[in-house]
Amino acid sequence: MRRVMVAVPVLALVAVPLAVTVAPRSAAAQETWTPPDAATLERAREILVRHPVFDGHNDVVWEIRVHEGAPGDVDAYDLAGRAPGQTDLERLRKGGVGAQFWSVYVPGEYADSGFARVQLEEIDIALRMIETYPDLVLARTADEVEAAMRQGKIASLLGAEGGHALENSLGALRTYYRLGVRYMTLTHNVTLDWADAAMDEARHGGLTPFGDEVVREMNRLGMLVDLSHVSPGSMSDALNTSEAPVIFSHSSARALTDVPRNVPDSILARMPANGGVVMVTFVPSFVSQADADWYEQLERTRDSLVAAGADRAELRAAYDRFVEGRPRPLATLSDVADHIEHVREVAGVDHVGIGSDFDGMGTPPSGLDDVSAYPNLVAELLRRGWSEEEIGKLTSGNILRAMRDAEAVARRLQAERRPSMAVPGDVDDPRT
Repeated sequence: MRRVMVAVPVLALVAVPLAVTVAPRSAAAQETWTPPDAATLERAREILVRHPVFDGHNDVVWEIRVHEGAPGDVDAYDLAGRAPGQTDLERLRKGGVGAQFWSVYVPGEYADSGFARVQLEEIDIALRMIETYPDLVLARTADEVEAAMRQGKIASLLGAEGGHALENSLGALRTYYRLGVRYMTLTHNVTLDWADAAMDEARHGGLTPFGDEVVREMNRLGMLVDLSHVSPGSMSDALNTSEAPVIFSHSSARALTDVPRNVPDSILARMPANGGVVMVTFVPSFVSQADADWYEQLERTRDSLVAAGADRAELRAAYDRFVEGRPRPLATLSDVADHIEHVREVAGVDHVGIGSDFDGMGTPPSGLDDVSAYPNLVAELLRRGWSEEEIGKLTSGNILRAMRDAEAVARRLQAERRPSMAVPGDVDDPRT
């Protein structure tokens, strides 16, 4: 997503990390994906009518929040027209999208006020967006998602990105659930008092006892536990604790692209026992090792200049020289398909989904330019021998099943125990 490395200084004169700014695409990146033939593409579109995409992660809510000249103004961003980013209603329809988790992202590095205020503002933007457009309908359960799809609507669910927005309060967790949040990513890029993040120092070895309690309370509510952004230790601890399926809302396979944000095979192999779903993301540096290596080189260049005291103008000039001499080897649709197939191979076809991260990735992979491009991906999988049944599981069947399983667990747990009143420090650690 766009905030992949937001915790570190940026090299360019922009408010987003450089690895996801629009950099020149190398010729090789354009040559390694061949568009599908007309017949295969038409078959892909027909399959998506029967099995619409239920995408795990889209950041257009944040784009509305920071929209130049009209921050937070849903009408000004205008999803009914050609929106400035990668998402609008016409392109969602063209892409065969039937349901979307809209990320209500809160930066873990905000220092101007409490995280909860920003979280509530993000939820407000998302709800106003859903209320503004008749094509969108708020959905809170798997049944409501399917009902919206049958009505020709785009089911809209909220996904909170980062447990820092709880401010260590399970009461806040329950409030977010009442407002429509149906998954929470346990961390973003910053390690919390109770959970280690993938992109930060691991201080706890995974989850603390209070972190386990957060997972248990999410199970009781029926809120999906999202393990994108967390450390492998936190992934493992959550899997040990959770009684319901977990998800990765936007992660890919670490065996193919070795970056901390991806999922190790050891965790993929645990998905069948848990019932969870890994929703493969399209972020170029998460699906292309060449792109990830390019970003690492850029970081080293930036770090050396920052250490030498370079000012912003010098950093901007250095960035321009860097991308001129090293065109960014951006990913292609074929790379994304490789990750989907790897997750299928290790975790099984019942445990793979799609979590694009449109409007959060900067320049997208070739062949997946915006939310209208899902038929291209389905056509590629058809070319690789996927059946319609398998594609249906990928596009929406698996995440709907995981939601239903989580809802069933919640009904059982609500009959067994009351809401947790735990706070950090008062939960006994059974592991000691």
